[in-house]
Amino acid sequence: MHKIFQIFQVYTYVLIYPWTLLAKSSPLITHVISQTPANSPDGLSLHTSTLINRDRPKMSYYFTILSPSDTPLFNIAFGTSKGGGDGIARFRFPETAQYMNQFIIHSSLDILEEAQWTNGSMYLKHIDTYPPAAAYITAFLTPSGARFLLLHQPPHLPSSTGSSGLGASSLLGSAGSTTRASSSSIAANPTSPQTEEAVRQFMNEVYENYVKTAMSPFYKQGMEIKSPVFRTRVTAAGKKWL
Repeated sequence: MHKIFQIFQVYTYVLIYPWTLLAKSSPLITHVISQTPANSPDGLSLHTSTLINRDRPKMSYYFTILSPSDTPLFNIAFGTSKGGGDGIARFRFPETAQYMNQFIIHSSLDILEEAQWTNGSMYLKHIDTYPPAAAYITAFLTPSGARFLLLHQPPHLPSSTGSSGLGASSLLGSAGSTTRASSSSIAANPTSPQTEEAVRQFMNEVYENYVKTAMSPFYKQGMEIKSPVFRTRVTAAGKKWL
């Protein structure tokens, strides 16, 4: 029986030990090993071993609805929920994010007005980039003239080229150059086709709920949207698609 236990012990170390070395050498993963009581035969039990991806890219989003006269009607900040994200926004400059995001959004309105005459669809895709904050702006126009604007800011990721990789503004929704263009992850590349499709689905779902809110007899056109139901549904759409 003792020999069987020794064989099992050696077998366990052969399988698990290489992962512990990988965890120590890689900044992207951490190895969680449960400790056993001091009187354990081998002093360390490997019966529980979990690899956690702690540095997976997580995008931060700031979504706002503007009236035809550029009056803010609704805004919300959230983070990536796909791929294990916790849905919490982590902007690069958190102390000024509330005001900086509004500034970036409004600074893209001139480009949005130009883009709406060159793009016949409601979803205008990526229209502007603000390099100092690595922020990307995506737009959606409603028939009533309200504008949906989504600012998405990727996390700090190492760049092999040493450049910011932020492309110029795109009036027709072109992708633009980025150091993360090789990745198809929604949280890693804000202008990839996968991201644009996910944002389109998000915008469409928000638009459906916006129409329902605007048709309410208790809502007057141009009023700030304070409905907790609408906010909950926007949050749910973000978790579903982004």
